[in-house]
Amino acid sequence: MAQTVAEVLTAATDSVTLINDINTNGKKSTYVGGSAEADTEMSQADINACVQRNVDHLELILEYTDPDVKGSSDDKSSYTGAVTTGKAYIAAN
Repeated sequence: MAQTVAEVLTAATDSVTLINDINTNGKKSTYVGGSAEADTEMSQADINACVQRNVDHLELILEYTDPDVKGSSDDKSSYTGAVTTGKAYIAAN
């Protein structure tokens, strides 16, 4: 069964959440093994690589033509915003 645009975007929401959480919480993000009390033991390079993988994933999803995510009128602002946020995070760290 083929996925709909909405299903593809819903599945990509995890990447949006991860990028935004790391941007907000840095080394305390639970997505990289941190907590409110302690920083992760991951290096900044590894955290940046994690963010980059998720940016790459979102950019790929946004280019899909089957289903036509790219041409869809669905609101993709949270996805494009996360790509921008992720790139800015990597550049700053």
